[in-house]
Amino acid sequence: QLQLVESGGGLVQPGESLRLSCAASGFTLDDYAIGWFRQVPGKEREGVGCILIRDGYTTYRDSVKGRFTVIRDSAKNRVYLQMNTLKPEDTGVYYCAAERAFRVCVLWASPYDYWGQGTQVTVPS
Repeated sequence: QLQLVESGGGLVQPGESLRLSCAASGFTLDDYAIGWFRQVPGKEREGVGCILIRDGYTTYRDSVKGRFTVIRDSAKNRVYLQMNTLKPEDTGVYYCAAERAFRVCVLWASPYDYWGQGTQVTVPS
């Protein structure tokens, strides 16, 4: 059974860092892209960053460039989202998602077939 499980969320102060983890089970990540998304109540889910596992290609939304990094660990079948210099507007439920992909990864949700349950990140203002 293919499954994604996020962990590492929490409450942090502005300017602090947090690392989210996405653990995959039931499949290997080699032929997949992993995307990180976030959602707040009343808003659409938005792509934050993604990685193509086979070659490490990454892309990020503009508001997190230079602060967030998506990191692959193929040996552990995990992907991480390193978040630095967090801001209140980064608050939300963060999800990881998997899409079978070979060329690029994308920041819109529709191509992704498998989703984790989400982990809450809160950065108070």
